[in-house]
Amino acid sequence: MALARLHKILADAGVASRRKGEELILAGKVSVNNEVIRELGIMADPACDQIRVDGKPLPNPSPKVYYLLYKPRGIITTLNDPEGRPTIKDLIPRVKAKIFPVGRLDYDAEGLLLLTNDGAMAMQLAHPRYRVPRTYLVKVKGVLTAEEMTRLEKGVMLADGMSPSIKVKPMGKLQKNSLLRVTLHEGRNRVIKRTFEAIRHPVLRLKRIGFASLTLEGLRPGEYRPLSSEEIERLRGLI
Repeated sequence: MALARLHKILADAGVASRRKGEELILAGKVSVNNEVIRELGIMADPACDQIRVDGKPLPNPSPKVYYLLYKPRGIITTLNDPEGRPTIKDLIPRVKAKIFPVGRLDYDAEGLLLLTNDGAMAMQLAHPRYRVPRTYLVKVKGVLTAEEMTRLEKGVMLADGMSPSIKVKPMGKLQKNSLLRVTLHEGRNRVIKRTFEAIRHPVLRLKRIGFASLTLEGLRPGEYRPLSSEEIERLRGLI
């Protein structure tokens, strides 16, 4: 194998996502040839260097696996919850590989989650640079005007900067509320809820129905399935 950044090596070995790998490095939990590493950007070769995490050598590389999960509402998008709430791990008991979600959905949101142990692909799919489309069905309070939909497409000022461009397609009126099809290319934390709150149309319900070329077709809440080889190749083609 060739030289690679240490956090990428950890991700490829299935130890952690790239972001979590960076946290492990900064916390001094990773060593290379018995030297503790505490800075990012260090290069290593897993074929030649002795890399350890918490004193344990890296496991042999696991086969890359990819699953599509229909997360129900009331489930935490994490593998472990200190408060004992149900997590996505509870929904995939037969999956033995150490996988993690690409992005997240809030506790009260539902829909499509991509799960994998391919840290490199996960990092790239989540990065705004690759403009991977995410599509949602969103129920909001009130009825949006044409002017408000234009504001959403141009971006709305939030506490952490401008919101990403959001394309909105009305799907119907529900008494005093609206059902919208929403598409954006960035997975910033709670960005849909915060953006609609900024224009005074709080989100009442949110469901992710699409990620890249993937959809929920054939799945019910709580169900999951492996991706086909064709679906995996289409994802790789995006990045």
